[in-house]
Amino acid sequence: MSSPAVTPLAERMRPQTLDEYVGQDHLMGKGKILWRLIETRYLPSLLLWGPPGIGKTTLARLLAKVSDAHFVFFSAVLSGVKDIRRIVEESQERRARDGAQTLLFVDEIHRFNKAQQDGFLPHVESGLLTLIGATTENPSFHVIAPLLSRCRVLVLESLSEEHLRTIILQALSNRERGLGVQEIAIDDAAMSHLIRMADGDARMALNSLEIAASLLRPDDAGAMILTLDIVEEAFQRRSLRYDKTGDEHYNLISALHKSLRDSDPDGALYWLARMLAAGEEPLYLARRLIRFASEDIGNADPQALAISIHGRDSYQALGSPEGDLALAQVVVYLATAPKSNAVYVAYKEVMHDINKMGSLPVPMHIRNAPTKLMKEIGYGKGYQYAHDHADGIVAQDHLPPELAGRRYYHPTNRGHEALIKDRLTKWREILQKRSKE
Repeated sequence: MSSPAVTPLAERMRPQTLDEYVGQDHLMGKGKILWRLIETRYLPSLLLWGPPGIGKTTLARLLAKVSDAHFVFFSAVLSGVKDIRRIVEESQERRARDGAQTLLFVDEIHRFNKAQQDGFLPHVESGLLTLIGATTENPSFHVIAPLLSRCRVLVLESLSEEHLRTIILQALSNRERGLGVQEIAIDDAAMSHLIRMADGDARMALNSLEIAASLLRPDDAGAMILTLDIVEEAFQRRSLRYDKTGDEHYNLISALHKSLRDSDPDGALYWLARMLAAGEEPLYLARRLIRFASEDIGNADPQALAISIHGRDSYQALGSPEGDLALAQVVVYLATAPKSNAVYVAYKEVMHDINKMGSLPVPMHIRNAPTKLMKEIGYGKGYQYAHDHADGIVAQDHLPPELAGRRYYHPTNRGHEALIKDRLTKWREILQKRSKE
């Protein structure tokens, strides 16, 4: 085992008990799902989905400890199928010898291909392995359906400012594993900057704190005080000129978003420049602009999304300060574009129905039928090929029967969406007239 002198602070401060664990109150709070599982000492297979540095690996280790399971760490980056076989054999021996359960933690499970993920299936299904997978990517797209159906997906959240403050103070005060023996104090401005730049990532916060502490020298009175200048030096990035509680950050991004929505290019430009001047991460702003293009403009101006993406790519190619102008161009375009949230509203309604009604089967007539057997059992039967009909449109249902007639998308009369609305109206009139003939 590495000595504390060479082990990174983030690793030394990894929580040893559930009482030390900070964050994920929506899962760990009293009465919540993990609280109940811990209380009953029952641990099913889980997929932990969330951003980096929020405690996914730590949580898996602690769950193994409270469930008395043997913990095995498995990296999707460093390990392969051969390692899976070895783990299975050892788990079988362990169960036969003393009945011990094996908790297999797979870090970055989304990096495994289908064949590798298939290797876990029979052993998770048999109960030989309790699988806990950690991923920063949406499991729906990166984990195979059979494995996904055997695991409970838990969504973990970025750590709040208060969570990060608690973690930093713990590291400064802990004399055994942290920096407590150095008796370091930290002023409010330095703490605020450290929290903000960590952006919900405890590992980043602790790594930066450790660097800042290494740069620290006693002041004239012999006190060890972390100031804003030292923390900025550790990050190699200047402070955001926001208030220390973090409220101003959200106030400014809200002001930018609302200026765009209200079609005010001057206000939007001002708030963009304010955030850039304060040292906000430009790619964070680029991501917000891309989201805005879909959420508040949508098909009223389909070019808005493409232009937002081009703006992000331009910034990535140029960096600051040259790339800042690309973001300014995007902001002016988005502010002066026609607005519609029809796609945003439609998607929310679709998700509501999916969550309410579950996995409704695809109607038989629009299923693909590449084999003789599939054709014989009705796949594709009755399907009407649109290009064989007048106007290239046909009257056939594409939703499950339980949702027949449901309309989600209601285009506005603004911008390009007015053309879409007119087109849909004419198509429906043609189909209605055709049905009466």
